[in-house]
Amino acid sequence: MRTSRPLHLVAGIAALGMLLAACTAPGTETTPDAETDAPADTAAPAAADEVPETPSSPVTLNILDVAGNEKLTGVMVDAFVAEHPDIISAVTWESAGAPDLVGTIKPQVDSGNLSIDLVMTGTDGLSAGIEQDLWVPIVADHGDRLSNMANYIEPAANMQGLAGDYGVVTTYYPSGPLLQFDPAVVTDVPTTPEELLAWAQANPGKFGYARPANSGPGRTFLQGLPYMLGDTDPMDPENGWDKTWAYLKELGQTIDSYPTGTGQVISNMADGTWALIPTTTGWDINPRALGQEPPTIEAAPFDDFTWVTDAHYAAVPQGQTPDKLSAILNLLQYILTPETNAMAYDTGYFYPGPSIEGATLDLAPQESQDVVAEFGRDWYDDLIEEMPKATPLPPADLVKAFDIWDREVGSGKYEAS
Repeated sequence: MRTSRPLHLVAGIAALGMLLAACTAPGTETTPDAETDAPADTAAPAAADEVPETPSSPVTLNILDVAGNEKLTGVMVDAFVAEHPDIISAVTWESAGAPDLVGTIKPQVDSGNLSIDLVMTGTDGLSAGIEQDLWVPIVADHGDRLSNMANYIEPAANMQGLAGDYGVVTTYYPSGPLLQFDPAVVTDVPTTPEELLAWAQANPGKFGYARPANSGPGRTFLQGLPYMLGDTDPMDPENGWDKTWAYLKELGQTIDSYPTGTGQVISNMADGTWALIPTTTGWDINPRALGQEPPTIEAAPFDDFTWVTDAHYAAVPQGQTPDKLSAILNLLQYILTPETNAMAYDTGYFYPGPSIEGATLDLAPQESQDVVAEFGRDWYDDLIEEMPKATPLPPADLVKAFDIWDREVGSGKYEAS
């Protein structure tokens, strides 16, 4: 059994947990909205040598998704539950924005009263959780139970290195930055950041992107610019991004507001509010495949750029019980098999999507193969092979980059999505 519900709709139990944890979680401003169908598990947390091969009885897993990951791994989880009802009896999914993650999970960790068992997150939520010491060091403590991690493709392995011991890569893609445009409006497509700025200045209000802290394309664009602009250190947003920050401030003079989510960016393209946006492979394919954007929308690469890779991670809140941790380890090992991981092609949301060697398109569901054939770009795969790839900023530096952008670029221009 699987249920799914937005996190903001379910508040009661976690609100009580927030009150109980208030004395140990000063400064937590976001009230967590989490609920489970069963009482929260208050058993002692698991030590590495206490986790059984399988749970003593089937468990219910409550998963918090702050990355849209359910689109990719939801079918994988369903398949595992169908095959292993003796390990997991049911799964609930709840969704929230990455900025809400710490406010939701920290009170539960501080109180030792978990109602969320597993978090599916991008680099943003993973980074925030590492900074607050929220995650079990799952790779250090239980890496021997996750032997399929040895089969990561190289870029996914690099993304795993970025997580240290605190998350397990489930899905991967090269991301971007790319450009998406309406060919009826954009007749001379920019090929460099300088040309992009000139176009935006000549067409004020027609280019935009979302706040990087909660937008995959937004943070990919942010982190890709230092490579294209020739900044002194693309991995140091505080001291090495002088050209990037100056560029973004100048570009911002042509932008009226920044949505706080990528969904609004897609709506702006669909209704003609905007005609040009930074995008990624997945955010180019998926909205067209789902009918959220016209099929006539086009995409193009910059002439000289570096892919800023991206991944989704599974992270386990501190204080997890032996039985639930056993179930999670079995689930993740299953997700990281080629046959299962190939499901990540989905409807192009994270194109390509798989993180595991051998998880090729021919193993994906026929629906996924059809979507890629119709809505993929014939130049994507060659470009993925040809252009250099860089991992995102390390967690602490990514948080710094978001903070600088919020203060110096986006301040006063946020648009709730």
